Amino acid sequence: MNAPSSLIDNSTRSATAHKVAPAYEQIKRYVVDRIADGTWKPGEAIPSETELVKEFGVARMTVSRALRELSAEHVLRRVQGAGTFVASRDVESTVLEVRNIADEIAARGHRHSARVLTLEASANDQAMAALELAGGSAFHSRIVHYEEDEPILYEDRYVNPHVFPAYLEQDFTLETPNHYMMRLAPVQRAEFRIYAQKPDADIRRHLSMNIGEPCLLMWRRTWVGSAVATAVELWHPSSRFHLVGKVST
Repeated sequence: MNAPSSLIDNSTRSATAHKVAPAYEQIKRYVVDRIADGTWKPGEAIPSETELVKEFGVARMTVSRALRELSAEHVLRRVQGAGTFVASRDVESTVLEVRNIADEIAARGHRHSARVLTLEASANDQAMAALELAGGSAFHSRIVHYEEDEPILYEDRYVNPHVFPAYLEQDFTLETPNHYMMRLAPVQRAEFRIYAQKPDADIRRHLSMNIGEPCLLMWRRTWVGSAVATAVELWHPSSRFHLVGKVST
């Protein structure tokens, strides 16, 4: 693999030169481009950290951060002792809205309720990378949403405490996290990915699912200004979920 000469810019450039992205961001972009153009296909291993360090002439921590963030974004999958692989993509869509589950349920004429499983501070490595936080901790919530009395959504969310400092003080049985955050600071940008995936035993139990039944898993990040505000996994039992969208031209 030959890195383009412009990938890592010389730090001695004139102060008047065009400002370039940090080296780890350039490496992320290079990896994403190689996946997009088919050089590296889903399920295939990418070069090791050692190879990338040698190829690009940067510190190991720079390469490690790039791969860690791409793993948190579900672009790559890191397997201890085996290497880093391009994540499989079953379904992917960009025509999606950031919608409030309570509003969707109300539009069907049904009653929404929620059970809060977790509301805490967390320093989970993947969450910190997804939120682009260098230190401290993120806020973490796990909530099961019900339509009438049937569980239809398991929400596992991490939140940037600098954007929503009072997040842990909220009662999310009365107001959904989505509604709370949109009320305070409307989303300005969003990134989505959708997968078909079997849930673990804990998620399956909370969603009252049969063994072997798959979920549609939506992973989403949203931005408020230049800050990543939240990263969330939304687990929908496939038998209770329909994806509907509209495209305007």
